[in-house]
Amino acid sequence: MTVAIKKTMVLFINDGSTDNSTLIINEICSRNNNFSYIHFTTNYGLSAAIKAGFDYVETELLGYIDADLQTSPSDFNLLLEHASDYDLVTGIRINRQDKTIKKLSSKIANATRRTFTKDGIEDTGCPLKVFKTSSAKKIPMFKGLHRFLPAMIQLQKGTVLQIPVQHYPRLAGSPKFGVWNRLAGPLLDCFIFLWMKKRAINYQITPKS
Repeated sequence: MTVAIKKTMVLFINDGSTDNSTLIINEICSRNNNFSYIHFTTNYGLSAAIKAGFDYVETELLGYIDADLQTSPSDFNLLLEHASDYDLVTGIRINRQDKTIKKLSSKIANATRRTFTKDGIEDTGCPLKVFKTSSAKKIPMFKGLHRFLPAMIQLQKGTVLQIPVQHYPRLAGSPKFGVWNRLAGPLLDCFIFLWMKKRAINYQITPKS
């Protein structure tokens, strides 16, 4: 029996970090032909970093993870087991190792978003996801959309599966989101999503078209 082995490609998105991330990423990529990078000229935000990944990845599947390593790259294997059957497989962080205020604001934000989107996603902010690339590239990105990625997949009639993943204490860097931008900003984005949902275009063509 012949088993087809597909290459794994790694794309680093340096979102304008002012530390020595650029040097470290360049050095890592110089040692591996399957590693590449994108360096932003300044910090454009998380949604822009995710969009850049969607724009530049050409593999059949794509997955993303934050550099803070609060989620484990090894858990990609849990998500990949189901990737062929779903347009998006997303993690649910269990036993979250965050401060109480962060967990509380995240819980409230998730509940508010579910009320508006009806997407049924428990932990949309989990930074561990695997998409079918063709589905990811159809998402019309805007600032703050990283909170609505599962809902946007569902908006294009795609399928989403949630899988529990591990969560660890933060080892480096500092959180970029506080109570204000976890609650007030996303609330406005919920109304934007409802507007998009009412005006979304989905169509199918016949095989002979």
